This record gives sequence, structure tokens and C-alpha cells, in this order.
Amino acid sequence: MTTPVIRASNVSKTVTTNAQSLTILQDVSLQVEQGESIALVGVSGAGKSTLMTLLAGLDTPSAGEIELLGKPLSQLDDDARAALRAESIGFVFQSFLLVPSLTALENVLLPCTIRGDDEDEERALELLTSVGLKGRETHLPSQLSGGEQQRVAIARAFMTRPNVLFADEPTGNLDQHTAATVIDLLFSLNRDHGTTLILVTHDPALAEKCHRTLHLNAGELAGAA
Repeated sequence: MTTPVIRASNVSKTVTTNAQSLTILQDVSLQVEQGESIALVGVSGAGKSTLMTLLAGLDTPSAGEIELLGKPLSQLDDDARAALRAESIGFVFQSFLLVPSLTALENVLLPCTIRGDDEDEERALELLTSVGLKGRETHLPSQLSGGEQQRVAIARAFMTRPNVLFADEPTGNLDQHTAATVIDLLFSLNRDHGTTLILVTHDPALAEKCHRTLHLNAGELAGAA
């Protein structure tokens, strides 16, 4: 029996602001197998992005336990969680998070630098071509449109062949044609490399392509389809 890629058990997240406590997530439990694609959906404020950051080890829950790639995150310190992310996890955010002073090619190569690996420029160029940015390798983010910046971020996330790819509204800032291209890229990675996809999305076309859809409602998992 294989170990799930992600296992969350009774996970809650509460934050305190101005002496008031706000529960963002309440007793969320889920399990994700290798190669699955999961869409997290729900209205704004339902806790989707918070759950994603917890599952990825970017934040810690107030209660409950999360295992990522067989490792209980509560037993790892900040450095160990960072090392796990660098080695095995990819991220795509709606806000792109490109480094403004680096070219498109340098941004795609950045995960290699962080991991201390040799820069695989050939793969980076292939990825930029695959997302429709051939000839834009030397452009800075400020010289690219929002859709082009998101495609650079997609290529960067693919660079290290991650075991798990987390994407927070990956098509949120894209036109319909570019969004379709990005969706195809995400699922070709899932299909060809067995990469597990966890996607926060409002895009019905993206959610429908996933193996399962998990609905969050007011911080609780309302059921799966």
C-alpha cells in the first residue's frame, strides 16, 4: 500500500486579530494520492488559499497534523520544511512572484540556483518555448504582459520536475486562450510525470479537468465530487 502524497488530519487554522479569534479552517481532513489532480473550490474567504499554504508547509496549522510526502510537517523545523519544498514542490501563484531584476530565462532557472543545482539552460529554454515565450528569454517581467509573466511562472514551477505542484488561481489573470494553454500544460505535467496537482481555482474548466473537486465552505470541507 503506497503512502499518500498528502494527508491532512483534523486540521484547523485560527488567527487572532485585535484580541478577536477568527477560525479560517475547521477540522479539515483529506488524503491525496500520487498523480492525482485536486481542485479546491469555494467562495472568496472560504479558506482555499489558507489550506493550500498549510498543505505545502508554508504555514503551520493551529491544530491537527499534515504529512507531505510521508513526512509529518510538525516534526520539521523551518529549514527542513524549506528544503523539502525546494527539493520536491512547485508553486504557481496568481500574483506571479517573479524577481523583477531577473530576465524570463533567469527566473525560470531560479529553482536550480536555490537548490544548488547546475543551471539546465536547455530545459529552461524548452519550457519557455512550450509556454509560447520563445524569443522573450531576455525580457524582464516589466517588459512582459500579465499573461506572459504567468507563463514564466508556470515554466519556473515545472523546472525541477516537482513531485507536487500547488497552484493558486493559476488562470485567474489570463485571457481565455492563454488560460487554455496553461491548463493543457498543467495536465500534461500531471499525465507525463505523475506530478500531483493541487489547484485553488474559480475556473470551472480547470476544476472539471481534475480527478476530484473539494468544496470548502466557511472553512469546512463540504464534500468531494
